[in-house]
Amino acid sequence: MKYSILIQWSEEDQLYIAFLPEWGSYARTHGESYEEALKNAQEVLEDLIYGYEQIGKPLPESRSLQIA
Repeated sequence: MKYSILIQWSEEDQLYIAFLPEWGSYARTHGESYEEALKNAQEVLEDLIYGYEQIGKPLPESRSLQIA
C-alpha cells in the first residue's frame, strides 16, 4: 500500500508538520526535524492501517501523483 505523507514547516509551531491526506484532516503528526516528522508519520500510518483492519473498515484509496 502506498499512501501520501506531506511534510511542511510550520513557522507558527516551529515544527515540521506531517499530514496523511488520504486519511482525513485530523491524520497528522509533527517532529522537530524533517526526519522525526517522517518517522512519526510512518508510525501513525501503521497504527491507522492496523486499526482499520481490526474493525474491518475498508482502507482509503491511495492517491497517485499525476504529472501532466
